[in-house]
Amino acid sequence: MTAPISRFPVPESLDALPADLRERILAVQDRAGFVPNVFLMLAHRPEEFRAFFAWHDALMERESDSLTLAEKEMIVVATSARHGCLYCVVAHGAVLRIYSKQPHLADQLAINYRTAAIGERQRVMIDFAMHLSFAHGVLDDAWQARLQGVGFSLNDIWDIGAVAAFFSLSNRLVSLAGTPPNPEFYLMGRVPRAPRA
Repeated sequence: MTAPISRFPVPESLDALPADLRERILAVQDRAGFVPNVFLMLAHRPEEFRAFFAWHDALMERESDSLTLAEKEMIVVATSARHGCLYCVVAHGAVLRIYSKQPHLADQLAINYRTAAIGERQRVMIDFAMHLSFAHGVLDDAWQARLQGVGFSLNDIWDIGAVAAFFSLSNRLVSLAGTPPNPEFYLMGRVPRAPRA
């Protein structure tokens, strides 16, 4: 039995979507080999879809001063696990496995980032993301000094906070809709990708 993608409407066909949404989804399908469920879940609100993915791309794809793509995904996996968001843990765990080339790291972060095989820099980064997300935390002088002490610039600190904040939103939306992760995500970065036909 297949779980529904969302409690809310999903497109019966990509042809029913505005052209820009359809093109975006087809481009992702071409790269990944499947359509991530979150794209279909958000498609019933085209303006919100556009805003969500524009913000996502601006944050996750931009080059930070020193924060790596893998470190951004580490923030997503650790905070999403704390939020109880299976979709984001599984989907972004797959991306983290690919970026980090460490097949066990995402699982370790999802269970307990404090015991994961990461360095002090990454632990401080996730500590701060958790502080912002779950302790009603703020960036004060002490946190700024701690983050800069492990090599993060002020721009990096913004990125850490913005990634944590954005995925708090994403986690809640996925939970609201009841969107499950695609089965393909579970094996990504664990087994070699099948060659394209």
